[in-house]
Amino acid sequence: MNMRQRICGLVVLVSLFAAVGVAQDKKREAQLRTVRGIVTDKFDSPLSASVVFLKNVRTNSVRSSYTDDTGSYRFSGLDPNADYELHAEKEGAKSQTRTVSSFDSRKDIVLNLKIDKKKS
Repeated sequence: MNMRQRICGLVVLVSLFAAVGVAQDKKREAQLRTVRGIVTDKFDSPLSASVVFLKNVRTNSVRSSYTDDTGSYRFSGLDPNADYELHAEKEGAKSQTRTVSSFDSRKDIVLNLKIDKKKS
């Protein structure tokens, strides 16, 4: 086998491994989950600028996000094999903690959170 044939073979082999890697990344990405919802007060009015906390129960890592003007939040790229807990907070008031189970096979999970705001 001459040098040119070896190089061509090596290029084909590297291309094959790259294609397999991309396919595996896309498969893994397709399995990731999203949790989204709306944070409201006790009158079902959306609460903007609330902080939503998402905790991976296995690793204890916590992500947070502010709600937008419509009270919406979103966490994407979540491990389908992990359980999560989430709750919202605003001005010292807190929603109930909700759980996302690894046994829940949905890719797009909608969990609305309600905060009973304290009276000033």
